[in-house]
Amino acid sequence: MVNQKTTTADIGFTLDDFAALLDKYDYHFNPGDIVAGTVFSIEPRGALIDIGAKTAAYIPIQEMSINRVDAPEEVLQSNETREFFILTDENEDGQLTLSIRRIEYMRAWERVRQLQAEDATVRSQVFATNRGGALVRIEGLRGFIPGSHISTRKPKEDLVGEELPLKFLEVDEDRNRLVLSHRRALVERKMNRLEVGEVVIGSVRGIKPYGAFIDIGGVSGLLHISEISHEHIDTPHSVFNVNDEIKVMIIDLDAERGRISLSTKQLEPETGDMIRNRDRVYEMAEEMAAKYREQQRAKLLGEVPPAAETVAPAEVVEAVTAEEDIPPAEEEVEAVAEEDIPPAEEEVEAVPAVVGAVDKTEPETVAEAAIPSAEDE
Repeated sequence: MVNQKTTTADIGFTLDDFAALLDKYDYHFNPGDIVAGTVFSIEPRGALIDIGAKTAAYIPIQEMSINRVDAPEEVLQSNETREFFILTDENEDGQLTLSIRRIEYMRAWERVRQLQAEDATVRSQVFATNRGGALVRIEGLRGFIPGSHISTRKPKEDLVGEELPLKFLEVDEDRNRLVLSHRRALVERKMNRLEVGEVVIGSVRGIKPYGAFIDIGGVSGLLHISEISHEHIDTPHSVFNVNDEIKVMIIDLDAERGRISLSTKQLEPETGDMIRNRDRVYEMAEEMAAKYREQQRAKLLGEVPPAAETVAPAEVVEAVTAEEDIPPAEEEVEAVAEEDIPPAEEEVEAVPAVVGAVDKTEPETVAEAAIPSAEDE
């Protein structure tokens, strides 16, 4: 009969041998790695996570989510296994600091880049304002709407709590910037409802040497100086004043550049009527617009326009300015100061690893005093 009784000496495998074996098969973890981990112990201001290292890693509460977390149990459960981002290298106790928040930011940037590539319109609620504009959240990232891209007559402070349609202006993860436009979203929506050749009523909101900007239902169109009248004019100021209400016809819609080009010249029954007899232009606006649309259809079909064409003789028609000289209506906005654009990712205070890190082979709860609070420097 075989004697099954053995002693420690018979095994020939000491604790030192066991430690050496652990070292041999220990994985090396680097900041930036994404690893699977199991919640080892939930603490008041964080949690210990088993990721296969000799010492349990630590995730502070402020790294548990993009969103505010008041208690670790809102995000993590004991023995739960999930992905973690390695935020810092091992400290002197061999402990790593982890983050879920960083993974969420990575995925948020990927999502907003996709939305920008699709030229999507998103909706978000304004949660705050600053000197330069308004702040919203898109996929958990903090987005900035410059004041010049907020298309409303309300003071921006009154927008807090209001949901706005938005288009992406800038998605730059390297610079940590997410900039959006309310104006461009409205322009797109408005442009989808407008047609070339349509007569609309607008208000003069600004006058420049090259033309006037006309507010038509909350979006701006450019009435270039060459499209005011068949008769030469030296400056738009000689024809319009700010806040004048006028009738204009849409002659071009450029959705990609967010530009609406307008004309009163095409509505003139006679050359110079916009200068000398504006009321007649407005009275006959629909009739002249119908003739314009008919002429455009004839051109598309390759037909000769009707002989009774109402445009002025060629010698008195001012040449249209080169395309590159006509600025998009949206670009006539005040530049935003760099310091007014907040980072898309909200910063959190750096948190040191747990003092006196617990080896994962000793599953005892860490004293609350040993875990740094979120407010510690």
